[in-house]
Amino acid sequence: MEEINLKELFDYFKERIIGMLIILLIVVVVGSAYSIFLKKPKYRSTSTIVLVSENGAQGQQTTQSDVNLNQSLVATYSEIVKSRKIADNVIKNLSLDYDTDELLNHVTVSTKQDTEIIKVEVVDSDKGLAADITNEIIKEFSKEISSIYKLQNVSQIDVAEEAEEPYNINIVKDMVIYLFVGIVLAFGVVFVIYYFDTTIKSSDEVENRFDLPVIGVVPKVKRKEK
Repeated sequence: MEEINLKELFDYFKERIIGMLIILLIVVVVGSAYSIFLKKPKYRSTSTIVLVSENGAQGQQTTQSDVNLNQSLVATYSEIVKSRKIADNVIKNLSLDYDTDELLNHVTVSTKQDTEIIKVEVVDSDKGLAADITNEIIKEFSKEISSIYKLQNVSQIDVAEEAEEPYNINIVKDMVIYLFVGIVLAFGVVFVIYYFDTTIKSSDEVENRFDLPVIGVVPKVKRKEK
């Protein structure tokens, strides 16, 4: 592999700085136009539910065994939240234009270790619909738990509300990313051209490559304008 002359490479970049700036500008402009005009906004709506003991729900003191029981049920409850039965009921209740799998792809369920908390998150291009779906899932989930376990131990901490801004569009952040990509691409393109460029670039290169002395150099002369 031929050794790369760093000074020569630096000079090569300097000579092509205009082309590199053009590449950078194209990437930033095209990327920003995509983010502003073509990128589909998506909204995230979130609600949190907590498992409460039957004793706590009735105003009685909650025991450690109640807490342990609820923590052991969190994983099971999380699977029930994303069950096809609940998804089908939500689709029916809200008259959604989704099939079951499509709806479930919009839903994320997460838990915090050693807690009785379950977080339900829905993403949709319609911010109002995202909130409605989230709240309807919680509603159907509570019904299902009551039916299966004969328990009323699910409490919704916060009602899902409409997101004010889409979570996937941030013009400033996107432009920084496009700027970085443009810089990397510009340097990458010029480096590849340099690496595969077989032309002789200096008298030193002639001596190093062919082990021959240079007996003369023809200067580059600019033509005079008539």
